[in-house]
Amino acid sequence: MRKDDDLVRTREGMHGSSMHDQHSNSDRRIMDPPGPSLRVFQVWKGNNKFCFNGRLIFGPDAKSLILTVSLIVVPVILFCAFVSRGLVRIFPYHIGNFIVALAVVSTVCVVSLLLITASRDPGIIPRSLHPPEPEDDGYMSSMSSEWPGSQNGPPTVPPTKDIMVNGSIVKVKYCHTCMLYRPPRCSHCSICNNCVERFDHHCPWVGQCIGRRNYRFFFLFVSSTAMLCLYVFAFSWVNIMKIMDAYHYDLWRALLKSPVSGILILYTFGAAWFVGGLSSFHLYLICTNQTTYENFRYRYTIKMNPHNRGCFENIAEVFCSRIPPSKHNFREKVKGESSSVYTNSTISLGHPMSPEMPKPRYDIEMGKRQAVAAEDLEDLQSQIDSVVGMDRLERCGTQPRHSNWDQKANWPSTPDIQILAAEFGMEDGSTTGRQKIEGPSDLK
Repeated sequence: MRKDDDLVRTREGMHGSSMHDQHSNSDRRIMDPPGPSLRVFQVWKGNNKFCFNGRLIFGPDAKSLILTVSLIVVPVILFCAFVSRGLVRIFPYHIGNFIVALAVVSTVCVVSLLLITASRDPGIIPRSLHPPEPEDDGYMSSMSSEWPGSQNGPPTVPPTKDIMVNGSIVKVKYCHTCMLYRPPRCSHCSICNNCVERFDHHCPWVGQCIGRRNYRFFFLFVSSTAMLCLYVFAFSWVNIMKIMDAYHYDLWRALLKSPVSGILILYTFGAAWFVGGLSSFHLYLICTNQTTYENFRYRYTIKMNPHNRGCFENIAEVFCSRIPPSKHNFREKVKGESSSVYTNSTISLGHPMSPEMPKPRYDIEMGKRQAVAAEDLEDLQSQIDSVVGMDRLERCGTQPRHSNWDQKANWPSTPDIQILAAEFGMEDGSTTGRQKIEGPSDLK
């Protein structure tokens, strides 16, 4: 009897240790998922497009840059190819060449500013891995109590909270996508799927969000484009006027003499109204320290603008202040749980998973018991089956049958087994085990 007791205890200890090892291995697989480490731009959750191994970041509609560049470069090519000939003959040689060269240099600067604006991080706020907790945030404001929450689930995050900006109370909103309270003047772009710091607007011509880190270059691009349009418009008119004086033509005959000049006059006139008006509007926003989003949404003409520091300081803030570094290193390697900030997989249970990412077992933060419940159930079933197998082997021995039942009646019911048994509708792990064991004896 003593030898049988020691044998049963040894086997139970082996089963317990193996079950513990299986649990540890399964938890380890969840905490440290296998696979090679990837870079941030390869698992980026936003809709951006990356070039040169994450060195350049574009918006999802980056193809619009082709159209924008064409609208800038093609008129200048026509200007240099056709209009410049008349200008070189009309003006002295060096002045005529300088006019053409200045147009080319201005075009290169405009296109460069366009590419810098489009390929630069506009000021994307890093996503949070978990929703904020009340004790962790440093806001001094009161939270809204009207936010509807789940009756049976955990309390939800309040939609807004108040913070102090330059002596004025400003409401900041909670972003459910990025799981954070947006900083002041920050907004979530639905096209790029990112929260952008000092969000101005999403420009379809640039194909990128305009925010804190690229607004300066955007304004320089728009204003320099307006000046380029006026430059081509003016010298196209000069060319027509010189033709009228040289050949004693009227306006119509002069346009027939140089049709490209007439086309450029019409084109640059319409373009100058567009980009010139846009430049004037953004100059007004800079002087009043507003963004396009704030101007259309909040109407600071009605209420006070807490960000306005005066015209000169507002201009210095845009053009003379240091551009902050990007909050993301897109070439940094990510692995494990930190990659969930960037990947398209959701954090909580019950949300759809992205088809681009492998489907994880379940969420760690919602409880590892749910994540390994299926494995534990299989381990529990294998443990019961092994006990049944031992019982069958012991029946073939010399010991009486009643001693075997007495030993298994004392089979330990661990807390893990009891919890699993309760979760899967069983009364108790040990009781279920005896019920399954007693099945074969009834047949006999």
